[in-house]
Amino acid sequence: MNNALTALLLLAVLVGVVLIGRSVRRHLPDHHLSPDSKDAVKLAMGLVATMTALLLGLLVSSAKGTYDTQRTEVIQMASKITFLNRVLKAYGPEAAEARAQFRAAVESAVQSLWPRQEGGRVDSNPSMSAGDAVYAAIEQLSPHDEVQRALKAQAATLAVDLGQLRMLLLAQMVPSIPRALLVSVVCWLLIIFLGFSLLAPPNATTTLALVAAALSVAGAVFLIMELDQPLGGLIRISSQPMINALNQLAR
Repeated sequence: MNNALTALLLLAVLVGVVLIGRSVRRHLPDHHLSPDSKDAVKLAMGLVATMTALLLGLLVSSAKGTYDTQRTEVIQMASKITFLNRVLKAYGPEAAEARAQFRAAVESAVQSLWPRQEGGRVDSNPSMSAGDAVYAAIEQLSPHDEVQRALKAQAATLAVDLGQLRMLLLAQMVPSIPRALLVSVVCWLLIIFLGFSLLAPPNATTTLALVAAALSVAGAVFLIMELDQPLGGLIRISSQPMINALNQLAR
């Protein structure tokens, strides 16, 4: 399900729970709303709220770590692409065909990771033939001296590194946060908002406050899901490092 739709559904459910709590409160006997009863409910809600806050914090931290890791890998790819192009350029005119194939492979990789069409999905199973052709072209180079031999070895190493980084990015497209944790958070949130709506006075101010809180936690869950999929959601890793590297290849 789309992350934005999931967050909106969670918001609607939490608001619905608040309204249900308001309705249930009107039918509760007076002794259920006595100060002692309210204090006991507050203690229970405080415990659940603390656990929920801790788990939400852990999930946000984990998702942000995933985002930062993949962003670093994209930057590493861009730097290695630029450096490999310089190595092939330093090799000489004999590497012109390898450079042309390399540029085509980079264009294909950028297109698969950052589709041009709005809302386009990342290709999770792209063809690797272009990358294989680049590596084969590098291996077919025939160095004439020690300098070219060293440049060829360096180029082959960089090509392998780039292939590994791309495979790593594709493997990391699988969500890293277990859905069971998100389900647990949602269940705890339902308990919290039901308890708060039972305790809060039935007026517009408290209702607005609970709705604002529901909007905040739904936004937090949305951010968690988006940061956990930094190549396929609305909060995407910028393609600018790769675009800059691609522009370097054209020079």
